Amino acid sequence: MSDIDLRHLRSFLVVARHRSITAAGATLHLTQQAVSTHVRQLERSLGVDLLVRTSRGVLLTAAGEELAAGGATVVDDVARLSARVRAVANARTGTLRLACCPAATTVFAVDVADALEAAVPGLRVSLKGAQTPRQELELLNGGHADAAFMWLPVGEVGLHTAVVRADPRAVVLSTRHPLADRPTLALADLADDPVIRPDVLTSPVAERFWLADPRPDGRPAPRGPLVPGVEDCLLEVGRGRGVWFAPQPLHALLPAGNVRWIPVTDAEPHDLAVVWHDRAPQHLISRLIAEVRAVTGHDRQLHAA
Repeated sequence: MSDIDLRHLRSFLVVARHRSITAAGATLHLTQQAVSTHVRQLERSLGVDLLVRTSRGVLLTAAGEELAAGGATVVDDVARLSARVRAVANARTGTLRLACCPAATTVFAVDVADALEAAVPGLRVSLKGAQTPRQELELLNGGHADAAFMWLPVGEVGLHTAVVRADPRAVVLSTRHPLADRPTLALADLADDPVIRPDVLTSPVAERFWLADPRPDGRPAPRGPLVPGVEDCLLEVGRGRGVWFAPQPLHALLPAGNVRWIPVTDAEPHDLAVVWHDRAPQHLISRLIAEVRAVTGHDRQLHAA
């Protein structure tokens, strides 16, 4: 029996989860033939049959059930080991990889990276762009980033966070909305407006926070349409399909069009934080937090409060 190829094992696990080679191919972004080849090679390596092909998908043999039960642990263990090895190597070579959404960090990410490299001789800071919070979390969990800049809450167990900036919350309204001419609004003013929901957040607790749910009087926030991204929120708001709550700094980075951004006086601010795993180089994370707070003025805000 030859060694098991992890690629083949991953493909088999997805097939086992979906009970379909076609669905597994779609999930893995591989052709059906490639997935079938991976499974056949795995079967040859182990010297057993893992699947029974049927007209409606696949069934697992007893050996397949056993491999499916234990294989996920093996893949997860290897991924965690790889991440730890990369983290040690990065710490020794002085590399810090930061995941960031340009919308959240454009005003300071480059300055922070430059300041860190200037302050720590030999350090190289790599900025890894992500389009959504969910993509940032994938970079962290996959071991492709040491830390990320994310708005809280994240809702992921096992992550550490340190707030580096507090962003006021605004509501985005259609210019045709009856309250569009108001200089500020309270959550009670918006009690009956459905809230547009971008499908980019990392957890149910994060979605509830972005919805301002529940409202101060205990009522649930009305759910509006679920849309793919934040730009789609603006389109739906412009068409009068609902409102959208967002951190005020996004106003400068997203097209205004036929919408208005109005401060919400009684909504909790969005806390922007450095987020990291235990495996990140701790001495560099500490320095990162200090440099970001210096750039954003977060410590001065706390002392003034």
